[in-house]
Amino acid sequence: MRDYLLILCNCPDEATATAISTQLLQQRLVACVNRLPAVQSSYIWQGKLEQAVEIQLQLKAPKRNFTAIEQAISAIHPYAVPEIIAVEFCQLNQAYAAWINEVTCD
Repeated sequence: MRDYLLILCNCPDEATATAISTQLLQQRLVACVNRLPAVQSSYIWQGKLEQAVEIQLQLKAPKRNFTAIEQAISAIHPYAVPEIIAVEFCQLNQAYAAWINEVTCD
C-alpha cells in the first residue's frame, strides 16, 4: 500500500485552495481533495513568530504523481515555501486504491 500518498498543503485563502484543487483534479494528478477551513497555524518565518488562519488541502494520489503535484502546487501557491507534506498509506481499502488508479493518470 505504500504506492499511495496523503499530501497536505496549507493555503492562505479560498482562491488559492480552489486554484490548486482545480488544477490537480483537471490534470488527473490526484483522485480527491478534501478542504479543511480555518486551520490555525503558528510558525517561525524569517525569525519571527507568525500566526495565520489557513485552509488545509488533503490530497489523495498515487505516489508516482508526487513530483508533478509538487511542481503544480509550487507554480500556483503564493508562499515562498509552500507546505507540501506527503505521508504514505500503510493500509488502504483495495477498492479505494483501484479507484485512485482509475481516475488518475501517470
